[in-house]
Amino acid sequence: MLEETSILVLFLILFFLLFLSAFFSSSETALMSLNRYRLRHLEQEGHRGAVIASQLLNRPDRLIGLILLGNNFVNILASAIATVIGIKLLGENGIVAATFALTLIVLLFAEVTPKTLAALHPEKVAFPASFVLKPLLFLLYPLVWFTNGITNNMVRLFGVSPEQAATSAINTEELRVALMEAGSMIPTRHKDMLMSILDLEKVTVNDVMVPRNEIEGLDINAPVPEIVQQLSHCGHTRLPVYEDSMDNIVGILHLRKALHLISQNNLTLDSLRSIIKGAYFVPEGTPLNTQLINFQRNRRRTGLVVDEYGDLLGLITLEDIFREIVGEFTADTIDEDKDIHPQNDGSYLINGTANIREINRNNSWDLPTNGPKTINGLVLEYLESIPDPGVSVRMGEYVIEVIQTSDNAIKTVRIRHLQSELEQEE
Repeated sequence: MLEETSILVLFLILFFLLFLSAFFSSSETALMSLNRYRLRHLEQEGHRGAVIASQLLNRPDRLIGLILLGNNFVNILASAIATVIGIKLLGENGIVAATFALTLIVLLFAEVTPKTLAALHPEKVAFPASFVLKPLLFLLYPLVWFTNGITNNMVRLFGVSPEQAATSAINTEELRVALMEAGSMIPTRHKDMLMSILDLEKVTVNDVMVPRNEIEGLDINAPVPEIVQQLSHCGHTRLPVYEDSMDNIVGILHLRKALHLISQNNLTLDSLRSIIKGAYFVPEGTPLNTQLINFQRNRRRTGLVVDEYGDLLGLITLEDIFREIVGEFTADTIDEDKDIHPQNDGSYLINGTANIREINRNNSWDLPTNGPKTINGLVLEYLESIPDPGVSVRMGEYVIEVIQTSDNAIKTVRIRHLQSELEQEE
């Protein structure tokens, strides 16, 4: 029959088969290159192409079986037609010529080019192709089922279950990479917040808590006038209440309730004790993501951080966790200036009690944070002694000079970032 068909008709059939081969090749690449999360999003929005594509991808073994069945069929038929054309034009020598010519044409126009386009624009190819592949799967299902039945039994020998589509679960590190590669699709501010949320599990309450020596508390045994004076000038909404010392915590006082008593001239030790809420203790080393959930579960906003012996280490608030996610609030800018003082020569005068994580965040530095939490602790750990003013240490790209010491601690240091100074000189 092929021998009696004109060469023009044979060429037309060959071109049509090459088009089908390109269709099957591009469809396979496009469907397998689809972003599964964007596909799920479009499916939830009711996008018809996305719905059909998702249905096909639920059983990738059937989809691949259908595509390969169609692709191999048209390629083999195209090879037979090309052979007939070669014989008609060149005789027996045309068989070899047709083989080489068809191989090159299929490679360029039915494989590489359509697959490249499909990989670059998977949605534009996959969604229209899905409307063709789904009814085609219905028509050829017996043949697809037969071939897949054989292949599925073969892959089971390797411990693979074809009935279960590969999961597209993404871990934290992959999600972090996806955020970094999002580019301008996500505003920088939003991206930073999302990255901070992902990093919450790496940060503990020790890293963001207010140290014990900086906690502002209320001594319940103090005279009432002193208590009223302290409450009237307090800049916090909640205060730890103790008896004589921080080692004997009574609870947490909400300032609003106390000010209400003061406004009614009804503040006494008994009335004050009645509005004190029991203390909420947080074990040191608790990840921030866990503590955020604990705050929500216990309906608390303030926690006292304790070590394994029950000794008070510091105070953690819900605002501290939010600050870790969102960054510094406007109201905290004043506090930030108290700890970090930029100098004209490019160096920074920094208080010894300044938190290393805050310094890194504000200056885009990379001081070590896996040990001490403050500059004072970092230098003392490095030197293993209390230095005299004027002593300098170098830690990687940073030179830390001790400026002032007081009460067996470093009060002020000067930090130079060598890399930043080199960039300024260039």
